[in-house]
Amino acid sequence: MSTQTQSDTLSFKEKVGYGLGDMASNFYMGFFGLFLLYYYTDIFGLAPAAVATMMLVTKIVDAFTDPAMGLIADRTNTRWGRYRPYLIWVAIPYGVLGYVLFLGPDLSDSGKLIYAYITYTAVMLAYTAINVPYSALLAVISPSAEERTKATTYRFIFASGGALAVAAFATPLKNWLGGGDDLLGFRLTIIIFAILSVVLFWITFVTTKERIKLAPHKSSVRKDLVEIAKNKSWLVLVAAGILIVTGLIARFASIVFYLKYYMQDNGDVIFWIFDRTALFTSFGLIGQLFGALITPYLVARFNKHHLVLVVNLIHVVLLLANYAVPPENFWLIITMHAFGIMTFGITITLLFSMYTDCAEYGEWKTGKRTSGLIVSASMFSLKFGSALGAALPGFILAAFGFVANEVQTEEALTGIQFMFNGLPAVLFLLGGLSMLFYKIDREQLATIEAEMHERRNC
Repeated sequence: MSTQTQSDTLSFKEKVGYGLGDMASNFYMGFFGLFLLYYYTDIFGLAPAAVATMMLVTKIVDAFTDPAMGLIADRTNTRWGRYRPYLIWVAIPYGVLGYVLFLGPDLSDSGKLIYAYITYTAVMLAYTAINVPYSALLAVISPSAEERTKATTYRFIFASGGALAVAAFATPLKNWLGGGDDLLGFRLTIIIFAILSVVLFWITFVTTKERIKLAPHKSSVRKDLVEIAKNKSWLVLVAAGILIVTGLIARFASIVFYLKYYMQDNGDVIFWIFDRTALFTSFGLIGQLFGALITPYLVARFNKHHLVLVVNLIHVVLLLANYAVPPENFWLIITMHAFGIMTFGITITLLFSMYTDCAEYGEWKTGKRTSGLIVSASMFSLKFGSALGAALPGFILAAFGFVANEVQTEEALTGIQFMFNGLPAVLFLLGGLSMLFYKIDREQLATIEAEMHERRNC
């Protein structure tokens, strides 16, 4: 029996407003995933292994700051709510630090590396401070799991749209604004995406509200951490999120290298203002957008964790099949890529919906809502997965003898092939198989929702 009331239902404006927040996030994360490794190695002049190490070392900070931000957000009480205020407070620092990351000052080699460590850590801290509360907002936007799934779908429709905008227009903008100077082009292009990100986060603040009104959080930090560790399905999601995001970013971070060195792309425009890099990434993200769009229809028929398992296995097959396609067959490779990223669109939409299901399960078991702490794991999986996904190709390039802006050896080309196809296939396989250990199914979730409805309305 449905327990949903009219007040639980999200308006179209609110679902769009919530979705725009993840478009703001993906203006950065999409940009970083596609271009940061390339920018650091081929533009800023850092060694691939040094960049890879930097991206991993800085994630040690996130291991502490992500849950800390969740604990802080859970204990925030303002007239605007618990999580929404951070969308106003942190938006401008978030925008400024994204620009500073691509400033590219003329320093010594060691100075450049130190600058990269400081600025990359700073922008990831800002990402934590705004995105943990943003994600936690989903858990209190409606008591209805169905409405939260709809909001999640809008979120990843707009996330895909943001990443698609980066994929389609970042290289044309960089070329146009830079006038042949790639450093200047990257610096000016990120300004545009930074301003848009700030504005979109503010729109999310204005158009959303927190429907689940929570009592002041009085539980100790230690008790919260102990309780969340008992939520086995949450632990599975953390592992799955890291594996799957790492696989995606490893593939996207490899695109520029795969096209430039393996497919011998010279960067020429082949359609309107778009070169092969823009087309390749755009087609993939159109696939991701389509995956997010069809997710609600799939959820109505199947358990979420079963879907994650199946679509990831399909993606693995496509990646392995790509090994057999010769490099000159650009359009077949791009088509297979688009279908593969479509499965990721389904997966990521489901994973974030499942995080809020875990928050509901946690409140049902303990009587306390720790949405910020629970979804901080989603931010950690995104950031750690993004860093690891960019770092692993860097280590692979170094191990296989890659030299930037040179004709590559057969060994280096083998490494580029592996980081583009083989590595993501392994990670998506492991991420999909982890769903065998996830325990919250549709029937249990319906029971939890009904009982929580009774508790909140007593």
